[in-house]
Amino acid sequence: MTMIDETDRQILRRLQQDATLSLEALSDQLSVSVNTCWRRVRRLEEKGVLKARVAICDPESLGLGQTVFVAIRTRDHSAKWLKSFAKTVAAIPEVVEFYRMAGDVDYLIKIVVGSVGDYDRVYKSLISQIEIADVSATFAMECLKNTTELPI
Repeated sequence: MTMIDETDRQILRRLQQDATLSLEALSDQLSVSVNTCWRRVRRLEEKGVLKARVAICDPESLGLGQTVFVAIRTRDHSAKWLKSFAKTVAAIPEVVEFYRMAGDVDYLIKIVVGSVGDYDRVYKSLISQIEIADVSATFAMECLKNTTELPI
């Protein structure tokens, strides 16, 4: 864990809300010099605390209104299988999140697609490439909260 102080936290909070803020605007909001702000942002980037500054697109506007959570169980827990599985899943553009889990489910995947038919295409592609013991899909009906902001 990287040590950060309250000024770093304030920088991170504001950039999570709007990564387009200029250094001048950010330094004004924090009451620090532009050079101080620039050095802190650069340090946070170098330490990997700030991984990227991105634009967040509205899935509905792009015809991607179906979110599917896919729970996967496997019989093979070898490193070789995991490496192959991870490579296969990483190559699927519709997969936006991918986790190895503890508990009854081995892996959880979040997929964003336009329709159930689009999900079926992704599902068929996945199971044709790798052996999986069980796949269970849950379709989101409504998104009640979705944020990329971490509670800093």
